[in-house]
Amino acid sequence: MAKLPVVVVAAVAENGVIGRDNQLIWRLRTDLRRFRELTMGCPIVMGRKTFLSIGKPLPGRQTVVLSRDPGFRPAGVHVAPTLDQALARAQELGRTMGAHAVIVAGGGEVYAQALPLADRLELTLVHARPEGDALFPAFDRAAFREAGRSEHPAGAEDDHPCSFVSLERIS
Repeated sequence: MAKLPVVVVAAVAENGVIGRDNQLIWRLRTDLRRFRELTMGCPIVMGRKTFLSIGKPLPGRQTVVLSRDPGFRPAGVHVAPTLDQALARAQELGRTMGAHAVIVAGGGEVYAQALPLADRLELTLVHARPEGDALFPAFDRAAFREAGRSEHPAGAEDDHPCSFVSLERIS
């Protein structure tokens, strides 16, 4: 059976910040709606700290949490000790679910490991420069081509304007 594409989904500030103290640092309802649209019906791979910041499995999706702690077994999620094992499990789940992709949803360390394997990046570029302690890793931009972009002004439920950018890996 064909491998599902691996899609990295992230909201990244202009200075590369993606979070602070294991929390999102902005309120962007527009981005949350996009995240839901991109991930619904798909397996999502995330690190333990990202999962703990959410606090529960996301409805309509299967969650695979990356953790080296053999005692970490939250209800309703799959746990894998390595990214390779997490992605393999997500591929299995995705085929069972009829998913269109395997989603990688953070945090910074998981993004760094997953970027070389990503077929596509779905980035929300947040037009702000907040302070934070979690950064989106540097990646080879030349390995991707921009496949789409849309601009979104800050609305009533958004702290900042943002751009949605789709990058596809160049074969």
